[in-house]
Amino acid sequence: MRTVLVTGGAGFIGSNFIPFFLNEHEDCQLVNLDLLTYAGDLKNLEEVEGNPRYHFVKGDICDRALVEELFETYGFDAVFHFAAESHVDNSIAGPEAFIQTNVNGTFVLLDVARNCWMEAPFQVKKEYVHARFHHVSTDEVYGSLGKTGLFTEETPYAPNSPYSASKASSDMIVRSYFHTYGMNVVTTNCSNNYGPKQHNEKLIPTIIRKALAGEQIPVYGDGKNVRDWLYVLDHCKGIERVFRDGRAGETYNIGGESERENICIVELICDMLQERSPRADGKSYRSLISFVKDRPGHDRRYAIDISKINRELGWSPEESFETGLAKTVRWYMDKILVKK
Repeated sequence: MRTVLVTGGAGFIGSNFIPFFLNEHEDCQLVNLDLLTYAGDLKNLEEVEGNPRYHFVKGDICDRALVEELFETYGFDAVFHFAAESHVDNSIAGPEAFIQTNVNGTFVLLDVARNCWMEAPFQVKKEYVHARFHHVSTDEVYGSLGKTGLFTEETPYAPNSPYSASKASSDMIVRSYFHTYGMNVVTTNCSNNYGPKQHNEKLIPTIIRKALAGEQIPVYGDGKNVRDWLYVLDHCKGIERVFRDGRAGETYNIGGESERENICIVELICDMLQERSPRADGKSYRSLISFVKDRPGHDRRYAIDISKINRELGWSPEESFETGLAKTVRWYMDKILVKK
């Protein structure tokens, strides 16, 4: 039975990935290593708690002794590395944690995996000939686009925040382990994810939460910043496809092909909420929109070209932005209104 390590599995993307992966791979057992910081919540994984093929370990990816112990105990031959500090605003206020987790943590995982899987550079132990390390990253490493163009796997890195700089650094470390040691690694860079289980501080949960509470909905700057939105389950399917069939040492961009201005997303959610749960005072949720001071170094536009993953692996998003957002709004409404 294959034994898989997932880091950061109690976070947004990881907690969507784990149930999906366990369902798709009944011949695998999975260990979830998560420190359970503010971004991780075991409630996100209640659906797999009783699964005998699922195991949770609370711990830090920077703790080399712990990571070595886990590799020795379980003999992992697959790693899905989700764990990361990811809130841009937090990286501006306190960048040190981002360097520690995203850079040093990635190095520890890679180096322990290399020592477990390889005899020497370009010499893989026979029992680990199929072992693979999958690094999950972001399109923010590419910087900001103008009004036209798309990020491709060949776009030069130009990170503009401590968060994106730390992720760019981790991407380069992963790359180096392929070219220096011949380690079987793949990297995926995704666009903005949305969907169930996302942390409340992120844009779409914030809009829904604030609106239903009758509070001002904050929008940075003029609201014209553009992001490419990817439904989280589509992302999970793309990750699994790259892990299974992607070429070693390669990077694959995973995007939703759904560019939207932030203000358009806010207005669309307000309209969905108005239809499903009208305000008691008869006013529109749009009246709660409030423009606030822009964040420092706020990238203007991201958009991903998915030609490579589509051409080589046959992946494309299944959800449109409208269908994915409708599912997301319904999930958060159920969660928030039940609490009330």
